[in-house]
Amino acid sequence: MHTSTTSTAALEPWSIEQLQQATQGYWLNDKKPAGQIKRILTDSRDAESGDAFLALKGERFDAHDFIAQVAAQGCEIAIVSCPVDADICQLVVEDTRLALGQLGAYRRQQNPQLKVIALTGSSGKTTTKEMLGSILSRLAPTLVTRGNLNNDLGVPVMLLELRPEHQYAVMELGASHQGEIDYTSKMVQPHVAGIINIGTAHLGEFGGRDGICRAKSEIYAHISETSIIPAADDFAETIHAAVTTEKSLSFGAGGDVYASDVVLDAQSSTFTLNTAQGSKTVQLPFAGEHNVENATAAAAFALAIGIGLDDIVAGLEQAVGAKGRLNFIPHKDYLFIDDTYNANPGSMRAAAEVLAQQQGIRVMVTGDIGELGSSAAIEHYKLGRDLVSVKGINFVVAVGEFAPAAQEGARSTQYGKKMQAFLNQEQALPFLIDLIETHHPQPISLLFKGSRYTHMETLMAALMEKL
Repeated sequence: MHTSTTSTAALEPWSIEQLQQATQGYWLNDKKPAGQIKRILTDSRDAESGDAFLALKGERFDAHDFIAQVAAQGCEIAIVSCPVDADICQLVVEDTRLALGQLGAYRRQQNPQLKVIALTGSSGKTTTKEMLGSILSRLAPTLVTRGNLNNDLGVPVMLLELRPEHQYAVMELGASHQGEIDYTSKMVQPHVAGIINIGTAHLGEFGGRDGICRAKSEIYAHISETSIIPAADDFAETIHAAVTTEKSLSFGAGGDVYASDVVLDAQSSTFTLNTAQGSKTVQLPFAGEHNVENATAAAAFALAIGIGLDDIVAGLEQAVGAKGRLNFIPHKDYLFIDDTYNANPGSMRAAAEVLAQQQGIRVMVTGDIGELGSSAAIEHYKLGRDLVSVKGINFVVAVGEFAPAAQEGARSTQYGKKMQAFLNQEQALPFLIDLIETHHPQPISLLFKGSRYTHMETLMAALMEKL
């Protein structure tokens, strides 16, 4: 089994010429470093002898301020967008953020043996990526996007980890503004790429789902072989219009790759995977219909780069979810479901369906969803209304600024009493302890979910500690 994401193998070194060629920069005072560069990095804390430190500049920070510090740590090279008064060789570039992209693109071009898959979408990206990583890394060394390194800075950081032994790369591309996916997919140069779905994540930045569709569809401009399309998505026709490759493959209901005979169990699912290569039963170690859809997406991407059906099924059956993505944690007499990694309205509803399959009293603990812009209150209202209406859910505990909006939505139904709203975790914790004590010794299943910034895992850990 080849592990893909935390390799300890040495990175391919860079020559001084390559560094300059990739970035089109110049050496300050013609003072060039001696020897090869072992790695390029953007975190000053890790910089040491043999490294090149690339100084990024953000709205609230400027890493040029840390150049004297990295020099003191033994680092001999800094990539800067303006010269700094420090005893260190400096490669001056126009814009360090763009230089990082140029270095990532250069490293990608230096690995022509690589088969690259790129994927984007509003929800399910990470799980689909992990499923693909499981399929491909059984066959050959595979680079898989780690964590959420999927933006204009994260994608080139991942590409810098490419090594000659890598045969496959699975790159997750995220979008928080128009043009970002155009930029990263051009850098990644995928053979096979596509959208998994168009949901409501980042609604605020794009002013609606049409805008989200436009932003995600930028991925289709840079594919060399096959485009992947979500057949059952509301925006399938619009997506289809963005495709520029001769070959395409669709997944989901009505698509080329689809699931039938779906059986959803509490913590897993079984389905028949139907493809042009034939049909096979898959025992998927993931709960929820949305994960069956993610598995058909992963199968479509894998088929498009020539992976056989048996290898796809074996990879799906061995796949492991990412941390904080529907992880089932038995604790004393209770089942905790950690789905705290992130949230959007679609994934929140999907999680509720998974909770409804569990045993005993079912409690959903939700944090706010971010990046919804001016539609935040109405989206939380609709979510509150929908979550309490899910058959089998006994309690919904909403936490955060928009919890009152969710509660209003809940009260618009006959199930309003199922929801309690709290403005912060400190207020919610005593209620949850009381809820569990009241229903003990009945089995209780609790699912925790919210956007990353809400840190719902903190509330979950605090509750586990008290039991």
